Amino acid sequence: MIWIAFTLIVLALIFYFALKYLSKNNHQIKQHTYRKLETLFSPAERSFLGVLNQVVADNAYVFGKVRVADVLAPEKNTSRSTWQTLFNQISGKHFDYILCDKNDLSILCAIELNDKSHNSKNRKARDEFLTAACESANLPLVQVPAQAAYNIDEIRESLINHMTILPNNA
Repeated sequence: MIWIAFTLIVLALIFYFALKYLSKNNHQIKQHTYRKLETLFSPAERSFLGVLNQVVADNAYVFGKVRVADVLAPEKNTSRSTWQTLFNQISGKHFDYILCDKNDLSILCAIELNDKSHNSKNRKARDEFLTAACESANLPLVQVPAQAAYNIDEIRESLINHMTILPNNA
């Protein structure tokens, strides 16, 4: 009889703490609400996306806001802690655009659209880090200054040096 009473008390305690835990987690979830952003790109990024699509035409796909960790990875021959440190350095960053070959989606180059925000000290450090990371992985990184208007031929010329798929007058 004592064992039954003891078992019932233990089960009641487990049930009580489980309810308390679930209630706490549900309360935390309700505190964190989100809102949908209206657009994926800023007006300047959207404008440049149109230019990129004209430049690459039918030769490549343009992907925007791609996480660096989806394009670059730490070398496999590093220790687990070094690998994690290197991964953490790239996991929260993104490239403005990635160009991929239309046939096999292989990564051709990364493109950064540099507006006024790239003049800040923190942003310059981020840009230097990305440049070094891309160089170490042999990934061309094309930096384009943001402008009110773009010359399609100039953009094509800046990309053609990194890729062989773009015809001179696509």
